[in-house]
Amino acid sequence: MKDILGGLLMLVLVFGGGYCTGKHYEQEAQQAEVDRLNTEARAKEKALADAVTTTANALRVSNEKAKMATKQRDAAIDSGAYKLRVPVKTSCPVPAATDPTAPAGDSGGAPSAELDPAFGKALFELTDEGNRAIEKLNACISLYNQALESQKGIK
Repeated sequence: MKDILGGLLMLVLVFGGGYCTGKHYEQEAQQAEVDRLNTEARAKEKALADAVTTTANALRVSNEKAKMATKQRDAAIDSGAYKLRVPVKTSCPVPAATDPTAPAGDSGGAPSAELDPAFGKALFELTDEGNRAIEKLNACISLYNQALESQKGIK
């Protein structure tokens, strides 16, 4: 009976020791997996942050170039070097210009009206604002698509 109890006690101790050791090894393996996944996640986060920074810088440079072009255009409008004309419909026929000294850029006698410079600048500002909004939206869409592609592997 003593041998049976001793054997049973030995069996319980071996089972208990093996269970504790296995549990410890499993915890280490799980921790290693968590560390590996965290490292992957940090790398993806860094890549996305870099993409956002790059896109933001490109958008900022594009906006600065657009502002410079706007300033140059507004200066040309103010100086009179850039005249804004729109074609107009007339109710009575206008004879074609027969003046041989007409400038080469003349529209061939088509009736047109010159816009007020302030109105022209306001019209250009409206279109510039629309262009900036579209560029921002396109940058956001691009970043969204990059983030979506980078997350497709995580499932």
